[in-house]
Amino acid sequence: MASIFTKIVSGEIPSYKIAEDENYFAFLDINPNAKGHTLVIPKREENKLFDLSKEEYDGLMSFSYRVAKAIEKTIPCKRVGMSVIGLEVPHVHVHLIPLNTMSDIQFIEKVKLSNEEFVELAAGISNNFE
Repeated sequence: MASIFTKIVSGEIPSYKIAEDENYFAFLDINPNAKGHTLVIPKREENKLFDLSKEEYDGLMSFSYRVAKAIEKTIPCKRVGMSVIGLEVPHVHVHLIPLNTMSDIQFIEKVKLSNEEFVELAAGISNNFE
């Protein structure tokens, strides 16, 4: 059965898309730790990060780097943190989280955003994606 992320890539489930290419897809987390919290995934569904081929892993990290740079240009923050946990969805995903405090990366406190805020944020980060 396809993961929720595979359904997002196929367009079955809507998302606040940041960027995509033929192999990778970035979109805002709808339950974010911080404003701008973005998920980056390979389009090909794979459960574990280190089950990706070396080429897929390198491509995912390179794409994530470009997304993180766009987040830094859009969201005022001290840095962009990265986490790969992947227990909640069986599809590799990189969390890119704008950080101002250590608690921003702890997956405990969440921020609430309106649909309009998500749309504006996705457009802002997307416009800074190179």
